[in-house]
Amino acid sequence: MTSAKDGAKDGQSPAVKPANKRGVARLAAVQALYQMDVAGTGVIEVVAEYEAHRLGKEVDGTQYLDADPQWFRAIVAGVVAEQTSLDPMIRQALTEDWLLSRLDSTLRAILRAGIWELKNRPDVPTAVIVSEYIDIAKAFYTEDEPKLVNAVLDRLAFELRGESRGAKNPRG
Repeated sequence: MTSAKDGAKDGQSPAVKPANKRGVARLAAVQALYQMDVAGTGVIEVVAEYEAHRLGKEVDGTQYLDADPQWFRAIVAGVVAEQTSLDPMIRQALTEDWLLSRLDSTLRAILRAGIWELKNRPDVPTAVIVSEYIDIAKAFYTEDEPKLVNAVLDRLAFELRGESRGAKNPRG
């Protein structure tokens, strides 16, 4: 069997590219935020659970990929600390007929995490953040939700950073 680190051998299918540890941390953070929203789990408890039992571990026969634990903690703790300012930003970026409460918990977690990174991680390119959270949305949804994630994050990237995924703000 070919591992993520091995190349294609003996004419078998090409190897899977090693996962980006920050990308895995983003996905885990979205899952943790979802769990906190649905089950009412606290930050300390959920972070400890993920680090002890999920990140890079085998759970029920499934091997979880290794994640950047500091990135994971920063996103989860940051979203929780800033949720009261993140949610109005999401609401403002949605069309008038969409209420934040209309979004399911997973979609809210994706948007909150993406916006938190746009606000607090200027060292990470806008296109990387938006693209990664669109990919996370695609892992959970097959309909229009990834397009919604793209639109909301792109709109807020322009407001927060003066640039969107596709173009820089002409003012600077």
